[in-house]
Amino acid sequence: MHYLKEFIDYGIIGLLLLMSIIAVALFFERIFYFKRVNLQEFKSRELLENRLSNNLTAIATIASNAPYIGLLGTVLAIMQTFITMAQNNLVASKIMESLALALKTTAMGLVVAIIATVLYNILVRKIETKLVEYGS
Repeated sequence: MHYLKEFIDYGIIGLLLLMSIIAVALFFERIFYFKRVNLQEFKSRELLENRLSNNLTAIATIASNAPYIGLLGTVLAIMQTFITMAQNNLVASKIMESLALALKTTAMGLVVAIIATVLYNILVRKIETKLVEYGS
């Protein structure tokens, strides 16, 4: 069952880290796009809104799924703790330590979700501002 701990530590946490990097990269890509977009080149509001909202779905998906991935890591870590308890005669302090460490993936998932949600909301507000500028 040692492979399960490695999967949790490197797989789940690595995936959450990758998701956060992607969300931040997409955020900055959108910010740079907003700075250079020429509103006069768009013939319709719908086309402008479509171009402005590129990559927002990916950021929203990261924000909504990060807690679930973190929770998956926690469930797997708790399963591994129970398996270890069954195989070894552990004392209560070791069990509590293992269970506390199991929660690290949920915490990481929540951090990623919070960051991605904040970035998403900033971009939505900037899109609204650009659309108002286009209409005036």
